[in-house]
Amino acid sequence: MSEHRSETRLVEAGRRREWTHVDAAKGGIVSPGVWRASTVLFDDVATMHASWPPETGKFQYGRSGTPTHWALSEALTSLEPGAQTTRLFPSGAAACAAALLSVLAAGDEVLMVDSAYGPTRAFCDGMLRRLGVATRYYDPLIGPGIADLIGDKTKAIFLESPGSLTFEVQDVPAICAVAKARGIVTMIDNTWATPLLFPAIAAGCDMSILACTKYIGGHADVMLGSVTATEAYAARLERTRRMLGQSAGPDDAWLALRGLRTLSVRLARHHESGLRVARWLARQPQVARVLHPALPSCPGHDLFARDFRGASGLFSFVLKGGDEAAHACLHDRMVGDQSNSDGAGPVSRRRHVITSGVKDLRPGGCPAVLRTKPGLDQRCPPQAPTRSGCRPRPSARRPSCSAAPAAARPASSGSREGSSARLQGAPPTAAGAARASTPCRRSWPRGRRRPGGRAQ
Repeated sequence: MSEHRSETRLVEAGRRREWTHVDAAKGGIVSPGVWRASTVLFDDVATMHASWPPETGKFQYGRSGTPTHWALSEALTSLEPGAQTTRLFPSGAAACAAALLSVLAAGDEVLMVDSAYGPTRAFCDGMLRRLGVATRYYDPLIGPGIADLIGDKTKAIFLESPGSLTFEVQDVPAICAVAKARGIVTMIDNTWATPLLFPAIAAGCDMSILACTKYIGGHADVMLGSVTATEAYAARLERTRRMLGQSAGPDDAWLALRGLRTLSVRLARHHESGLRVARWLARQPQVARVLHPALPSCPGHDLFARDFRGASGLFSFVLKGGDEAAHACLHDRMVGDQSNSDGAGPVSRRRHVITSGVKDLRPGGCPAVLRTKPGLDQRCPPQAPTRSGCRPRPSARRPSCSAAPAAARPASSGSREGSSARLQGAPPTAAGAARASTPCRRSWPRGRRRPGGRAQ
């Protein structure tokens, strides 16, 4: 699908006449409205019986969908050439769980990428283990070498490219080719790129999963997930969704459909702002490494250049040493709000310090890893301290932002410990003494006006 064609589909998809023209003789509306329903009425018993099994465009029960759900599902399916259907879920985590459960049973094994989203990993280590499904983690950079890990019990391969925290880019076509030759289903968490930047079904995946909470919705006001599947797995996905009783709210589906219309222009701005901030961070002495797929230093960058049409805004960077208090100080003094998500808001740069997760993956400690997502605002690059010391806020006294240098170098590893060997670094060192009376100096681009001051 060409870039022009995909952008056109963003605007036009999901606008069937029967969903926008209730009475054709009286005209219609541009976008489908919000259809809320639980009970569905039928004129007679025969019509009620004919409503089973549920399908798109046919009322059966509220959980089976309304025109609001069908419009979004149809639009998402249209963005994935080769896909048969899309099913909606109340969150991205729920979508990942349903996709896995649709193809796995007791005694099976799933190959899970070691850089996967935390809740997906927790689902494998918790729920799937209790159900008798084994999980084997693999190096995201393994490529066609994944053939050596496939056993008689392997039934699925789960991908996430780029990785959720460490942003390695996988060789998705090569892995999918190996899987298809062995009759193994492949599924990918494609939230970072969306089908607009990486059409996963066309690349060989059988299922493409999105946390629509993020870029599809785009305004930090919706919780939603989706799974788009090929014809071979569409029926199994729908059957699993029904048995789990999973359903998305019509208001959330409408908000996501509204956000979908502007996805192209928002992603273009995220690409531009994200790269600007990433390059700025790479020049800062406090930063050991920037993990952005569009930068040549990021693992798998050559695959990104080959397979992706652009980048979204989310990426990570590694700080040089410093203790947790110093990291929090630096973090708080950077302009923007704090978040426990990747930040779906359209205007705020969201950041959170990955602490417990990093410690779990890297025994012995490591430099702090921060994940950030520049938004649609103009304030890029962010303001940040350029020397040690922070003036404490009136409500709380903060320690120094200074951080001692520590080496950080990447290395590849397929161990279960996750990304530890891919982000090796010396343990954090103690921060410098607090300078409570010294204000942080903030950098500001030349030619730009400081708030309340003159341009530099």
